[in-house]
Amino acid sequence: MPSPGASVKVGFADDKWFSVPGGGGVAEATDEAVYLAIAVRNVGSGIAVLHGWYFHPQLEGDTERPDVGDFRRLTRDLYIPLGEVGFWQGAFRDEADPDRQVALDAIERGEFGVDVLYGDYEGGQRVVTRFGCLREDDGTWSLAAGRHWQIDRENPR
Repeated sequence: MPSPGASVKVGFADDKWFSVPGGGGVAEATDEAVYLAIAVRNVGSGIAVLHGWYFHPQLEGDTERPDVGDFRRLTRDLYIPLGEVGFWQGAFRDEADPDRQVALDAIERGEFGVDVLYGDYEGGQRVVTRFGCLREDDGTWSLAAGRHWQIDRENPR
């Protein structure tokens, strides 16, 4: 696995590839799809398994965790070893999906958020982390984790 801060190579099912910088992301729209990816690091105590995601068209606003039933499931299993860097990826391919246009508008505006649902390798200790993605002046995407919610137990706050 790459060292912290290193780029990760992210491939999509349709053979689209990106190099995602550590601590950053990628957002790109083509005629075929809207591609999103972020580099993430597992700071937990075991293997992280990513389960799903929820798109937010802006950084400001809702501070409540969306219902887990509203999350989009990942089409492949993504595992991130303890202390290592990995990635999350998502795509809007269906032109009839209303969220595709919402995502296109957010990318054009230069900001969006993504909630990532993940847990341990046994399927427990599920957590949602909200990442804010902001396009910098040089066109790169920076990100920050802004909120964390426990799913299977009480939140610490």
